[in-house]
Amino acid sequence: MKRILCMLAIAALMQPAFSQTSQKATPLTQEQFMSLAKTPPMGWNSWNRFNCNVSEKLLMETADAMVSSGMKDAGYEYIIVDDCWQVDRDADGWIVCDPERFPHGIKYVADYIHSKGLKFGIYSCVGEKTCAGRPGSQGHEFQDALFYARSGVDYLKYDFCYKNQANSWNAYHTMREAIKTAGRPIVFSICEWGTTKPWEWAEGMGHLWRTTYDIGDRWDRGESKEGGLGVINIIDANRDLYPFAGPGHWNDPDMLEVGNGGLTPAENVSHFSMWCMLAAPLISGNDLRSMPQETLAILTNKEAIAVDQDPLGVQAHVSVEMGDKQVWVKKLSNDEWAVCFFNRSEKEWGLNYNMMDIPELDGGLYDVRDLWEHKNIGKTDRNVVATIPSHGVLMTRLTPTAVKSKGRR
Repeated sequence: MKRILCMLAIAALMQPAFSQTSQKATPLTQEQFMSLAKTPPMGWNSWNRFNCNVSEKLLMETADAMVSSGMKDAGYEYIIVDDCWQVDRDADGWIVCDPERFPHGIKYVADYIHSKGLKFGIYSCVGEKTCAGRPGSQGHEFQDALFYARSGVDYLKYDFCYKNQANSWNAYHTMREAIKTAGRPIVFSICEWGTTKPWEWAEGMGHLWRTTYDIGDRWDRGESKEGGLGVINIIDANRDLYPFAGPGHWNDPDMLEVGNGGLTPAENVSHFSMWCMLAAPLISGNDLRSMPQETLAILTNKEAIAVDQDPLGVQAHVSVEMGDKQVWVKKLSNDEWAVCFFNRSEKEWGLNYNMMDIPELDGGLYDVRDLWEHKNIGKTDRNVVATIPSHGVLMTRLTPTAVKSKGRR
């Protein structure tokens, strides 16, 4: 019976596609398409915590939690279902949702999420099958894009499994054209794991592109990909990609593991801080319905989020390197800077640092604000002093004080 209900929902949704009087969608122009995601997308994705255990109940409860927890107020807006929502195609080729887990159909879920003032995201794959073996979009790109548009989808994560020797540029170009033709503004997330260096070709193709293999809930995986890369491995892989990021086109170091249990408190803070410095999409991957206050406080730190969402859209780079200690800088609008002292070592860092040594600041005089303690801690004409735990950070925002001072007082 549930399968019949799901099929009836699809049939009702798709009926206009076969009507002689149905109004055709107005395709998006390339300019309209690329006007989306002027700042890195923020939201939640089901995969890191739930894998294939997804349902309309989970998505709707997560939407409720995003609102009630304050995450929506902090800027999060997308609820994204990853792999395993789909099980088949019907006789006409339309994708079929899992009738047990989505008995009311996908549009029902999207409508509920929209009613909360949020946006809805969905998953598919370049190949005939998705990474979990469900129906992919190969050969059905325009049909699937029409389904997404009519279902109220606002975001598409498009994976790269079972691609049958498909060229990445051609595959993603086809789906981009399908999205534009369907006529609904849909943020397009390219997920080919950095295998064909999408930062070199994907600007204008999609709004964000994965730069590495999947993330795992660990700090350091070394050379192994088993269970996903560690946070530090992904940071290193993204270190030199800053020239390719900007408004409407972002490097994507994958979803957040904050709150999933594999990181220490300091590592969770560093993970979130560095994603903000990298101008990365902030897509949480924990269970929003039951997260502790400590996790919520990290995910809703509005001062850190403001660094990520700065309209200038600059990705941070390493300015100063001192062995296993680094100083990352990120240019912000209004002549401000974000400076993050990153302790990669296994020991505490007793920081006593002359910020005038940061070349990008050019001797400027700035007020220094600690974005995790939420307080001003001095000016750049005095050494910044702090104790940074192993794998921890001191994340600061620098605001011009008055005039430049080449010397120290």
